[in-house]
Amino acid sequence: MKTKGGIGPSWFLVNLFSMLADNSVNQRFGTRAGLLLSALGIAVGTGNIWRFPRIAAQSGGDEGAGALILAWVIFLLLWSVPLIIAEYLIGRRFRFGVVGSFIKGMGQRFAWMGAFVAFVATAIGFFYAIIVGWAIYYFLQMLFFPLPADTIASTAIWDRFQASHWPFVMHLLAVAAGGLAIWKGVRSIEKVNKVLIPLLLLIIIAAVIRAVSLPGSAAGIAYLFRIEWAQLRTPDIWLQALTQNAWDTGAGWGLFLSYAAYMHARHGTVKNAFITGLGNNLVSLLMATMIFGTVFSVLQYGYGYADAEVLEVMKTSGPASTGLTFIWMPQLFARMGAGGILAIFFFLGLACAGFSSLMSMLELSTRALVDRGFKRNRAVLTIIAFVYLLGIPSAISLDILSNQDFVWGLGLMISGVFIALFVIRYGLSRLKKETEFSPADWPLGRWWDILIRFFVPAAGLILLIWWMWLSITEFDPQAWYNPLRPFSLATVLLQWLVVIALFAFFNKRIGKLYA
Repeated sequence: MKTKGGIGPSWFLVNLFSMLADNSVNQRFGTRAGLLLSALGIAVGTGNIWRFPRIAAQSGGDEGAGALILAWVIFLLLWSVPLIIAEYLIGRRFRFGVVGSFIKGMGQRFAWMGAFVAFVATAIGFFYAIIVGWAIYYFLQMLFFPLPADTIASTAIWDRFQASHWPFVMHLLAVAAGGLAIWKGVRSIEKVNKVLIPLLLLIIIAAVIRAVSLPGSAAGIAYLFRIEWAQLRTPDIWLQALTQNAWDTGAGWGLFLSYAAYMHARHGTVKNAFITGLGNNLVSLLMATMIFGTVFSVLQYGYGYADAEVLEVMKTSGPASTGLTFIWMPQLFARMGAGGILAIFFFLGLACAGFSSLMSMLELSTRALVDRGFKRNRAVLTIIAFVYLLGIPSAISLDILSNQDFVWGLGLMISGVFIALFVIRYGLSRLKKETEFSPADWPLGRWWDILIRFFVPAAGLILLIWWMWLSITEFDPQAWYNPLRPFSLATVLLQWLVVIALFAFFNKRIGKLYA
């Protein structure tokens, strides 16, 4: 594809956000149930199963992890739900993907901002597909081979897997299957989610019922929900709560915006946003209940571990959170009745959850190309290749994967602020007036205006500055300035600034592609 300036260094970057209209852009979700299940597919992912229980354990105090859960619920209502509503309104109003919507709604000067939001979700997709591949592999492992009897056997399974070619094969399988699922646009997305999400919910319910029936599981569940009030005075709890909310709801990623481009007015907006957010957090709590109950039952009741020892197992999760999910859970299942069946369903559920979210990430990037002119099949193939190739470094190194999880997980706060700034610049009242609301929908009151205009930008900015200050003074005072350290302030700022600088430099070219 040539531009006025010919094929230059910017060609590949620009083509990431370019395209050729086809009939897929005029599709709509067939039913409200299909829309809701697809929205839940965005929200319910590995963040609920792979990430949330680990964050709860790591953020828990001596008495319990309830402080994190309380802060997390507060941010659900004050951050996630308002942003999901904003994304629904933007997508329905402009009927474009993320980049096109920012340009149409804010002007070409802000093309870089939309590109950054789209890139954050895409960058997460690079390593997210790898985790989905892990889940698929472990589902097959649990299905065809006996469960590991102890930590040595379980670690050996993980080490052999990581040292083999299977991570790359499973990564390719996950990306290719995701591309196939979105091949025909929203119609195929809706069909896949109508199968995946009910299956996932059935698996989760069965797993939770089995976990709470285990002797001694009540101790783990009590710890999960017990609030240590003094923890609410620590900034790390609020930072973890906000980033986890952004992670597991998908708010501020631009994913809901991309799906909203296919919404009918009759499907509603406000009610769907609340159902999506609350449904997502309920799934997270159910999975945390299942994992905390299982771990405490087996290790404390069965093997006499003290509370501190059980929590150490959950907190010491290894690179990329592999320990709890992929090393400890298989051997814990081996130590309980019907554990083999539960292990199969656990990893099948993890694969389903991850795959439904991966689909939305691939659709976001694909729609960005379709908006500009690529035919859908060409756009899907381009994105599959792009996500697979740029995911290879994370498949090679768990340290790189952990770094990308850290950098772009925090980047979701900036994406959320950018979504709020979009609505503020365009005009909250104007956006609401230009959107057709369903008579059956809930009214969108002034509370939303206040949260989007004031709370979301302020919370994102304050928590980011707060985290930067603590990184310098407490978290890593000796090496916060070293960009080669995987969890330093410098590595986050460097990667953010490089991406923003590139998009700002090519801002005019990106904007003209959508003019």
